[in-house]
Amino acid sequence: MTVLLTGATGYVGSYVLDELLQRGHAVRALARTFDEQLAIRDGVEVVRGDVTKPESLTNAFRDIDAVVHLVGIIDESPGKGVTFERVHVDGTVNVVEASRAAGVTRFVHMSANGARADGVSEYQTTKWRAEQAVQAAGFTHTVVFRPSTLFGDPGPTHPEFAKRLWETLVNPFPVLPVFGDGTYELQPVHVQACASAMAEAVTREASNGVSYCVAGHERITYREVLRRIARGGGIRPKPTAPVPVAIARIGVNTLGKAGLLPISPAQFEMLVEGNTCDPSAFFDDFEVASPAFDAEALSYLRTY
Repeated sequence: MTVLLTGATGYVGSYVLDELLQRGHAVRALARTFDEQLAIRDGVEVVRGDVTKPESLTNAFRDIDAVVHLVGIIDESPGKGVTFERVHVDGTVNVVEASRAAGVTRFVHMSANGARADGVSEYQTTKWRAEQAVQAAGFTHTVVFRPSTLFGDPGPTHPEFAKRLWETLVNPFPVLPVFGDGTYELQPVHVQACASAMAEAVTREASNGVSYCVAGHERITYREVLRRIARGGGIRPKPTAPVPVAIARIGVNTLGKAGLLPISPAQFEMLVEGNTCDPSAFFDDFEVASPAFDAEALSYLRTY
């Protein structure tokens, strides 16, 4: 098939691109700016387009068999017009409408674990509304993935949750602040497992209409996550200092909103809520493996 891939230059997109090519698909990569390194790869055509600008999408969707839509943000920049509403909701609606107009029948969509109408953050509620737009579009084949916390080597330019914690907290600070008691749980899953399943879902008929929770096999407290990131980076785990959630929330909603902290209000609320789910269907349906979130799997942090 010829698959249009949004977010091809991003962290998850780089893995999904490789998986699609390995399965013999031709990939048309949608990018806001021309990426020469991407364009010289066999089987890849780069087209310029911005999901928030529907007029830029028309030509990109011609002669496309399937769409894998990955575009999303974790941080907002309202001054630059980059908001959850504009990227997650409007951007997805624009991609859906361009797909329908071009006669695309297959659509694989990346949402997020915790996406729901009553989410604790606008990140979650806008991801939910984007899902609803995809589900209502009437594609012949629709598959939704809701990843939990993804990890895996992001390369030098991409953000990734373990890398961000390593660079902004675990490595530079002698004592690590922890919101509350730090017992809220995460369920990290390797990005390769998610990418492989998404590429397979393009043609896996049994997945039509399914929404998959994508998470690792182990639930890990935030305190333990910090310890494992330290070991992955090649250092001893550091002592932690609890910060009451109420006080932390005030700081995050002021300094964090201004970009003066390495965590935004949306990230804070989702962190203290926890990020877990039951991934049984995901691992039952796709023959993928996710390594344990441990020092060996996190050894890529030693290069950053």
